[in-house]
Amino acid sequence: MRRSERIVRITEELLTHPYQIISLTDLAKRFEAAKSSLSEDLGIIREVLEMEGKGTLETQAGAFGGVRFIPGISNEEAVSFVKGLGRELATGDRVLPGGYLYMTDVLGRPDILDRAGRMFAERFGKHQVDVVMTVETKGIPLAIATSRYLHVSTVVVRRDQRVTEGSAVSINYVSGSGRRIQTMSLSRRSMPEHSRVLIVDDFMKAGGTAKGMIELLQEFRSEVVGVGVFMETAEPETKLVSNYVSVARLSKVDEFARNVEIELGNYFSKNYENNVLGNIQQ
Repeated sequence: MRRSERIVRITEELLTHPYQIISLTDLAKRFEAAKSSLSEDLGIIREVLEMEGKGTLETQAGAFGGVRFIPGISNEEAVSFVKGLGRELATGDRVLPGGYLYMTDVLGRPDILDRAGRMFAERFGKHQVDVVMTVETKGIPLAIATSRYLHVSTVVVRRDQRVTEGSAVSINYVSGSGRRIQTMSLSRRSMPEHSRVLIVDDFMKAGGTAKGMIELLQEFRSEVVGVGVFMETAEPETKLVSNYVSVARLSKVDEFARNVEIELGNYFSKNYENNVLGNIQQ
């Protein structure tokens, strides 16, 4: 096998199995190459990934050593992505009653989901996520995109209990506006207890849905390692969830003038670590 072909095949193997350790011994057998040659190949792959801002490679030494792909996204690409997203969403015909923004079409586009998924994976990957959780329905594609880059399962919280879900845990929670009580349900078979869970959602206004999912996870004795939202609103300024990471921020919506302003989310804050851990369980 030519070296160029081997590098392409190894790269494909790594990119399709993020965060999964691939044995160097297995690679040497598959490609009939010496480990020293593979090390040189991996050095080239790592250099290109880091140069393009797509992530990096981590290697483990020893007889049972291996390599794994850690997805990432450069700050330049992330900023450009959100600014372009803002220009696309900041049109008057997307304004909905109540200060909401129509984003369903955008959250169905693979290119947008891919970048948002990489952003969440880059931010939360080091926290040993076991499961990505979202609530039906618009957040599902975003959660799946994130799960792909973290190489973990996606769990969907239902608005009501379904017979096909089997035994389930249901809780009532107060909406962010505080005006109504809603219900969410999660099958007991969807995830094991004591899991480390990343919550991902498409939109956050007051944070009532995210807070409800955090309370639901207490019934599974699971730990919330982070909350990631695609779009948050500027108002209300104080959310029911104190720690979260947002990709973009809806800073102004004028229903009458049909004016929309979107800015960078707190993902780009220098103090983003404070938005990941801390007292997120409270």
